[in-house]
Amino acid sequence: MAEARKWLDPERLDAVLFDLDGVITDTAAVHASSWKRLFDEYLEAHAEHNGQPFQPFDAKGDYLHFVDGKPRYDGVRSFLASRGITLPEGTPDDPPDSETVCGLGNRKNSLFRDQLARQGVHVWDSSVDLVDTAKAKGLKVAIVSSSKNCSMVLAAAGLSDLFPVQVDGAERERSGLAGKPAPDMFLEAARRLGVAPERAAVVEDALVGVDAGRNGGFGLVVGVDRGEQPDAFKEHGADLVIDDLGELTVGTGPQLHRHLPWAMESMDDIVDRIGDGSLAVFLDYDGTLTPIVARPELAILSPEMRETLTQLAEQCLVAIVSGRGRENVTKLVELPGLVYAGSHGFDIAGPDGLVSHHQEGQRFVPMIAEAEKALREKVGDIDGCLIEGKIYALAVHYRLVDEHLVPAIETAVDEVVAGLPELRKTGGKKVFEVRPRMDWDKGKAVLWLLDALGLDRPEVTPIYIGDDLTDEDAFAALKGRGIGLLVSDRPLPTAADYRLRDTEEVGTFLRALSEILGRRPS
Repeated sequence: MAEARKWLDPERLDAVLFDLDGVITDTAAVHASSWKRLFDEYLEAHAEHNGQPFQPFDAKGDYLHFVDGKPRYDGVRSFLASRGITLPEGTPDDPPDSETVCGLGNRKNSLFRDQLARQGVHVWDSSVDLVDTAKAKGLKVAIVSSSKNCSMVLAAAGLSDLFPVQVDGAERERSGLAGKPAPDMFLEAARRLGVAPERAAVVEDALVGVDAGRNGGFGLVVGVDRGEQPDAFKEHGADLVIDDLGELTVGTGPQLHRHLPWAMESMDDIVDRIGDGSLAVFLDYDGTLTPIVARPELAILSPEMRETLTQLAEQCLVAIVSGRGRENVTKLVELPGLVYAGSHGFDIAGPDGLVSHHQEGQRFVPMIAEAEKALREKVGDIDGCLIEGKIYALAVHYRLVDEHLVPAIETAVDEVVAGLPELRKTGGKKVFEVRPRMDWDKGKAVLWLLDALGLDRPEVTPIYIGDDLTDEDAFAALKGRGIGLLVSDRPLPTAADYRLRDTEEVGTFLRALSEILGRRPS
């Protein structure tokens, strides 16, 4: 969905939260050189004292991995730990020459201020233009920076009045907020702006900042790649990776169809798009083949829908792509001729020995189990809260929970995810999901299946039908290649092409497809 997410859409967002260094101002290089001078001086003395070889601080690799975006003392602690060095914590009042975590942090701050005074502040003009445009289009904005020097940098850049809300390192210390990768600072900014996290975008150039945005459940997380590491941003959960904020546009993206044509009223158009070629039909389960119900185990496939799927599977590929565990959805559907992709495509099986367990995903299984255990301890006794473990993912259902208890459940999920940074929180209809933080989703599962089954050919039209946010990845993956159908009785932001009202109309549409295929000459 990368193309769609190049739009900051006021219909989907109420606010944009910007990091400072590397996003608005180009002070990252000043920070990096200040860290290098600090650590090189310390490491050289430490190596000489201990009779060890001197290994200097890498202003690119060490900076990005251990200190970029973190509160100052956290950065000191993190880098020294990477070299096997432990120092006393000290206090924030320690002088810069103290051999403590706080002393080194204060020394770094002094070096940064001196260098900033000499060099001044470079501002990314495209970033300021985007902030101004966002405000003009009605979006609220805030600056969220780990730096205690945030006000000083903004003043030096002539931008003191740009942001009405500022949450910085000094405020973090005053308020006792956790630093990035915890989402606390971004959540506080959203609270001050009066917007829900899912209606706000986070724009960050540091991996820990991207982690914080994802951990907070924000509606859009944008990674600004100034360090030539786009894959790392994606692995940490960025929805979109850009080189410059000039690539973002504020407005309604033309590819996000809010008033989709009804599929049953557009069958002639759909038939024309299919042509004389073959079909591959991919289907979500909950909310698509069965109505959304109070408890997951009550989502039972109707005899009519099972018969429809049976007939269609005799004419073309039919695959179920579900957030449920594969074994669970296979048992619910009970049709051996179908392909089943469970846990958002991490676990795939089908006829003729088709099996795929995502190899990289295997390493996340213990983490998912740990998250499940922690959440059962935290919220498992809340009446109506259903925790569903799925090997490669975890779902926390709150449809039956009293509304005033839902924030407590979300807080618990955020806390668990913050403690397991290789996992991320996603959402759906009355559910919080915990999934691996990696570049894999329903869209990639569909593309993998097309390739694995030899169906990635121009004469094969893939069709995907789904109703939830997780299905948007599949709609986007097939954009311009296949046909996406959103199951919804109201217009929603989506990358789909057509709309079906409900699960009953899904059945009607699938039977219509079967009839179309049945009329073709043998």
